[in-house]
Amino acid sequence: MDHQDVRAALAELRLTLAPHLEADWSVPAGGLEWSCRETLAHIGHDLLAYAGQLVARPADRYLPFDLTVRPDADPAATLQISLACGELLAVALAAADPGLRAWHWGPTDPSGFAAMGVAEILLHTHDIATGLGLGRTPPPGLCAAVLARLFPDAPAGDPAAVLLWCTGRGELPGLERRTSWGWKAALPS
Repeated sequence: MDHQDVRAALAELRLTLAPHLEADWSVPAGGLEWSCRETLAHIGHDLLAYAGQLVARPADRYLPFDLTVRPDADPAATLQISLACGELLAVALAAADPGLRAWHWGPTDPSGFAAMGVAEILLHTHDIATGLGLGRTPPPGLCAAVLARLFPDAPAGDPAAVLLWCTGRGELPGLERRTSWGWKAALPS
């Protein structure tokens, strides 16, 4: 995965959420404890963190910085922040050498950071859409790419349904719903 995938996921985020900025964003985002607005701010937080990791290339830790989205930021401003942070990740990915490694619970390559960024965008856009009652499903092509990079042991099936199941957000026939999960972004040593 790469910067183009991040930009495609950002386009999906904008397409899904921008028409609904006047909705009540204080409601919970899907099954999360966060509100829809807090979840959108979280997307920006993670995308900026991934960009920082790629640029600084720490080998053994996360950089000690954080994004603060002010509590009075409305959904429109919060969307702009998340889109800006996503573009920062895309720019960092476009400039990154494929052999680069940076910390995400182990040495992670640019494709791993791209996959995590896309996953954060797709999954939390789904959470927000669920909270707002939009009923939007993540795009299957991007879901398939995320599954291939972060969930190599994922079961076969519709990529969106499988990604939601892998992350505890959905059910698959014959499989128990996940209550805990993790992705595999770090490369083997």
